[in-house]
Amino acid sequence: MLYRTFMIIAFITLASLAFAARPAHAAARAIGNPLRIVAYDYAAAQSGKSYCRGGTGPSCYDCSGLVWAAYQHAHIWLGRTTYDMLASGRLIRIGHAQARRGDLAFYGTGHVELFDGGDTTFGAHDAGSRIGLIQFSSSWEPTAYYRVEGPDST
Repeated sequence: MLYRTFMIIAFITLASLAFAARPAHAAARAIGNPLRIVAYDYAAAQSGKSYCRGGTGPSCYDCSGLVWAAYQHAHIWLGRTTYDMLASGRLIRIGHAQARRGDLAFYGTGHVELFDGGDTTFGAHDAGSRIGLIQFSSSWEPTAYYRVEGPDST
């Protein structure tokens, strides 16, 4: 009987610790590593994979599919397409000077990539290309930048 009581108390203690640790872990991750960086790192891990129209991974992605999957990995739910993302109410428009790694860079309303820094984005560019870093040019540069509103918007 004493053994059984001990086991029940031990189980309850361990279960309560497990539930209590989850929010602390999530908060620590958000403070130490903003979720936009978590999203960027996920996308960067897909480097070299193919662009495929309508792709959401894991073998290939289109532009919005990569952004959607990256932010979903960071537990932030955006729309699946560029139009859905823009209509989601989760985006805060910022200027190029305020853009940080992991923010979104839109090319019109039909293409999105993750901002890397300076004049570089990261994403699935177009059919036939591989996912990776993309340098701006005079004919290809973002028209708008957005920060994703979520648990952290730093």
